[in-house]
Amino acid sequence: MPRPRSLTLEQLALAALAVIDRDGLAGLSMRTVAKELAMSPMGLYRYVADREELEGLVVDRVLGAVDATPPPADSPWQERVETMAGRLRDAVIRHPGAIPLTVIHRHHAAAGLRWSETVLGILAEGGVDDVRRVVALRALHAYVTGAIQLEHLGALSGDGTAVIANLPKDRFPLLAETARTAGAVGPDEEFFGGLRLILRGLAD
Repeated sequence: MPRPRSLTLEQLALAALAVIDRDGLAGLSMRTVAKELAMSPMGLYRYVADREELEGLVVDRVLGAVDATPPPADSPWQERVETMAGRLRDAVIRHPGAIPLTVIHRHHAAAGLRWSETVLGILAEGGVDDVRRVVALRALHAYVTGAIQLEHLGALSGDGTAVIANLPKDRFPLLAETARTAGAVGPDEEFFGGLRLILRGLAD
């Protein structure tokens, strides 16, 4: 008879997230998660079949923190989409190393599907339909994912912006000037400013 399980799937997900937060996605393996839980790698296979299933648990945990409840309908649809994008960002940015997994496993994560369903409903109410709604949802996913990765890996307040600001002005005048301005832009202003440009385009 197999031994009874002593861990929950949530504990496995939390251990995997701890590995990702500390060592990056490249550090995630059945062995490293087993070590995090102070158990043997073979013991971990009593809970999940392979790394892919473990990744699914991670995504369920990350996206499970997203509130998919539709915002009040008495505000403009663009503001409601902005609220939904902000909720997704707030949840995912806590574990930026797991962002690639949310893209890979988005079709199977119930919480992520609920978020998309709510956003599609808001877009439909705003008159965004057919192909435009397909492109809109795809664009929103791409923007939120990309913006979070940039914020984590290359923040405007980081060293990269300073390097660009000091480029030779005779060769890169606009790039250097833009970088000097960028240093004063905060992450919220950057994220929501870019998002509003996308939503403004959808409204045209």
